[in-house]
Amino acid sequence: MANLVTTEDETMLADAVRGFLDRAAPVSAFRALRDAGKTHDTALWLQMAEMGWAGVLVPEAAGGADMGHAAAGILAREMGKTLVVSPFLSTAVIAATALRQVSDARAMAALAEIAKGQLTYALALDETAKFDPEGTQLTATKVGNGYQLDGRKGFVVDGGSADRLLVLARGDQGLTLFDLPADRDGINRTARNMIDSRDATDIRFDAVQATGDDILGVVDDAMTVLRPALEAGQAALAAEMTGTAIAAFDMTLSYLKDRKQFGALIGSFQALQHRAAHLWSEIEVTSSAIINAGRMLDQDPDNATLAVSLAKARAGQTAKLAVIEGVQMHGGIGMTDAFDIGFYMKRAWVAAEWLGDYSYHAEHVARLRGF
Repeated sequence: MANLVTTEDETMLADAVRGFLDRAAPVSAFRALRDAGKTHDTALWLQMAEMGWAGVLVPEAAGGADMGHAAAGILAREMGKTLVVSPFLSTAVIAATALRQVSDARAMAALAEIAKGQLTYALALDETAKFDPEGTQLTATKVGNGYQLDGRKGFVVDGGSADRLLVLARGDQGLTLFDLPADRDGINRTARNMIDSRDATDIRFDAVQATGDDILGVVDDAMTVLRPALEAGQAALAAEMTGTAIAAFDMTLSYLKDRKQFGALIGSFQALQHRAAHLWSEIEVTSSAIINAGRMLDQDPDNATLAVSLAKARAGQTAKLAVIEGVQMHGGIGMTDAFDIGFYMKRAWVAAEWLGDYSYHAEHVARLRGF
């Protein structure tokens, strides 16, 4: 069995990331953005790009760091600890992985711009309340030498600030993935009021014109390009959720060691000790699943689906457990906006739904295991 613990190099990377984020993007910075009505921080993203984070999956030939999916997971985990707001998942992970599947000059140019922090993407995929790429109904109708796109996409994460959109559409014979500028005529973006205060939009496509040059990959074969990108995003999102769970646990443990009731620290109450120990164990097991998913994507991507779905399913359940226990063990103060634990609960709930919820990924695991 593989050694499912972080290596020395991975630990050093995590420590470096943690040091920067504690200074540049603490939870207080997220609160300030929320209070100011902002959903993204362009200056922070440019700083991340300067450190090579935007190019974590971009080939060196395009100016990227090409550190791999395990490293991307470490970055995402540390971002999850302080609820960092950035296009990292949408752009540096999902879009970069999709573009890597297409070895043409246009894709390489886009990857180079991603690595520099000069180009951001959003994935326009979901159309219903649940993740279902194969159920896409947005139409791509052949018109002359081009296409006309009509329909709606909902819950487009980072869709309000993105420069470009990866749009999944249904043609006569199958699904096609389009790479479009977000300001193209006929694309109408409406901001959604998300409980986690992040950038998400609903997008209408009304007679949007596209050409063959806008297609990423091959007509009617979108999933060849999109599936690796989705699995990369699911693994990194699972890592982010685990970071959220770790931070919520640490915050709760600190409170248990500080808060007194009936003349004693509440951390001395055996019932709370048992709950904290159970949560710690769940986080440790999930962390191993995250490590395995990242390494499978790096070493054997064609057979990584089981590892990725297991990681995403476990991460969603563990993050929910961490924030529920955190709010409950904080008592009344845990229900107030003045205390940060509520931010972690909101982030965990939204992240658990994005790119497939527990039921979606548990079904994948069961099917791949032959059940």
